[in-house]
Amino acid sequence: MIVHFIGAGPGAADLITVRGLNLIKACPVVLYAGSLVPADIVAEAPIGARVIDTAPMTLDEIIAEMAAAHKAGHDVARVHSGDPSLYGAIAEQIRRLDGLGIDYDVTPGVSAYAAAAAALGAELTLPDVSQTVILTRTSVRSSGMPDGEDLSSLGQSGATLAIHLSVNNLVPVVRDLVPHYGEDCPVVVAYRVSWPDQKIIRGTLADIRDKVKAAGITRTALILVGQVLAQKDFDDSRLYAADHHHVLRLKKPK
Repeated sequence: MIVHFIGAGPGAADLITVRGLNLIKACPVVLYAGSLVPADIVAEAPIGARVIDTAPMTLDEIIAEMAAAHKAGHDVARVHSGDPSLYGAIAEQIRRLDGLGIDYDVTPGVSAYAAAAAALGAELTLPDVSQTVILTRTSVRSSGMPDGEDLSSLGQSGATLAIHLSVNNLVPVVRDLVPHYGEDCPVVVAYRVSWPDQKIIRGTLADIRDKVKAAGITRTALILVGQVLAQKDFDDSRLYAADHHHVLRLKKPK
C-alpha cells in the first residue's frame, strides 16, 4: 500500500500529468482538496472508489483515512492543487506517515505561477532584465513569515516575484515593493488561472489594488511583479545565437 501525493495542476483538468491521472484512475481511495481540484479530475477515480473531499477535514481526520486504507491494503491518491511542493501542506502529512510506517511518493504538478506565465505568453526570465524568480507569500492569519523573508527584504533583489496567497494583502505588498520597483513597475494578478472563469488583471504597483478591488477578487489569485511583464526591449538569449557553439551545434567551418 502506498499514499500517492499528486499535484493536480492549477485548475484545467488536462493540465494534470499523465502519471498523476493514471494514479487517480488506479487508486481505490481518493482524498482531494475540493475547493481547488477540478471535479473532472476526481471523476476519473475507479467505480466504487472511496472519494473524499478533505476541505472540511482536520489533519488528524485525513491521516485516519490514510491509516484505514493502509490497514485494508488500499492505495491512496492524495490530490492537491498546483504542485504539492509549494504551499502544499504535504510535509506534516508525510511526517505522520513516517511515524506510522506508511509508504508514500510524490508526483509533481503544474504550479500557478507557470500557468499564469503561460496565459500571459510571458517568459519570467529575460536576458539583462531578470534571471531570478522568487516564489513567496505574505504573512496571514494562518501562517507568518520567517525573519528576512518579508517583501521589503526580498524586493531588494529586483527579481521577478510570484506572490502566492496574498491578494488580500495588496496594500502592504504595494507599500513594501514600491521603494524597490517603483510605482510604474508592471503587475499582473491572475485569478483562478486556467479555470473557465480565469481573469487576468494587468496594472502597475500604483493602480493594481484599485483594479483588483473593482474586479471583486479576494482569493485564489497569484500576484506577479517585475519588469519582465512588460519589457519588449531586451537582448536575445545567447542560446540560439549563430556564433554560439556547443556540443550539439558545432562551429561551422569558414
